[in-house]
Amino acid sequence: MAGQVTPAPGHVVVVGGGVSGLAAAHRLTEAGVRVTLLEASGRLGGKLWAGQIAGVPVDLGAEALYALRPEAVDLARAVGLGECLEPAVTTSAALWSRGALRTMPRGHVLGVPGDWAALEGLVSPEGIARMKQDRTLPRTPVGEDVAIGAYVAERYGREVVDRLLEPLLDGVYAGDASRISLRATLPALYEAARKHGSLLDAVASLHRAPAPAAPAGPVFMGISGGVGRLPGAVADAVRDRGGEILPDSRALGLTRTEDGWRIRTAGRVLAADGVVVAAPARAAADLLAAESPAAAADLSGIEYASPALVTLAFRRADLPVLPGGSGFLVPPVEGRTIKAATLLSHKWRWLRETATGLFVLRASVGRHGDERALHLDDAELVEAARRDLDEILGLTAAPVASRVSRWHDGLPQYAVGHTARIERIREAVAKLPRTAVCGAAYDGVGVAHCVASGRRAADELLGVA
Repeated sequence: MAGQVTPAPGHVVVVGGGVSGLAAAHRLTEAGVRVTLLEASGRLGGKLWAGQIAGVPVDLGAEALYALRPEAVDLARAVGLGECLEPAVTTSAALWSRGALRTMPRGHVLGVPGDWAALEGLVSPEGIARMKQDRTLPRTPVGEDVAIGAYVAERYGREVVDRLLEPLLDGVYAGDASRISLRATLPALYEAARKHGSLLDAVASLHRAPAPAAPAGPVFMGISGGVGRLPGAVADAVRDRGGEILPDSRALGLTRTEDGWRIRTAGRVLAADGVVVAAPARAAADLLAAESPAAAADLSGIEYASPALVTLAFRRADLPVLPGGSGFLVPPVEGRTIKAATLLSHKWRWLRETATGLFVLRASVGRHGDERALHLDDAELVEAARRDLDEILGLTAAPVASRVSRWHDGLPQYAVGHTARIERIREAVAKLPRTAVCGAAYDGVGVAHCVASGRRAADELLGVA
């Protein structure tokens, strides 16, 4: 009937207690829906993890919120952390290339440069000469999708990919540029590449285009005490509205019933009017296999990288003079163990003030297709990271404390065809009654993207999406 409004579900089970599932639960309880959230592990938050090192709080997972997308910052404010938000002191970064730290060039789009002059010192004269050929080369078709590394290499040459594109993509996805989708990771550049034969012209067109309205203020925000505080605050808000959160409760199966769903765990069976599947892709595939084989098949094809973080605390008095800025990236072609380092005590005022006399930094290790270092034990991984930090920063001092956090299957890989894959998954899931999916595997791996994904899933069940 025209104008008929579907009533809100009475009870929704959210499967997965990462930030996406928590955001979905928060949105549903805002709308007055009764929610039960199941988390397979004993800890909420997924890649948001508040920990300690040398007695001071530190993020052992994601440590910043991208503030030009409002979703994560808005959620922090909604759950009472507004006064704890603070901008990064510095966001400037460097690249370690050919034996030196070099200033990150300006004017690139996630590692795709639009001006060869900005690459002097980072790319060889031969590499720059190759990049200049872009405007004389025949058009490179991008079709329905193309690997971003292959496309940029064909337009600019391999050296630009090795020295700039790979480390930037590595920092976000821990991925391989030769496999990552241009359309999924840089949709605006994909569309520009379809219009322009030259990649230089495509990048330039993005810089000339009027920017969409964005919130004024800093690019990155943190939370005093760490962004790992966010999951606990969201969970508390969900509980305050009557939501039930069950850690150590793995969903083992989903079965349709005449009036909704039955969700089985090791200890109980839950009846629900609707389900939000906020689990990682492979777990989601297992849950949906019986009721939506098509969605499960596509979900099971999403690959993951398994990075690790090595967090180190040093006495400030033991350190050499460190470079300014928030940290640096290391191109894979350099052959180092670490792929990046973040100088956390430079980046966050709250940490500098809390960790009096200490300096905290962390190094990232592991990328898709090259996870050899992750087979090292924690002590070996710390030593490998320290050797690279010694070479790059002259950091010979012994840390007073160290922590290794490993993220098995931590970052989904947006391979060529990812956008079409996600469209197929959502079309298949839409055929199920009151079912939605969300998480990092779909529309973005950042915290803000995940919060947006969770809210979208909730809105689909509420009939307002």
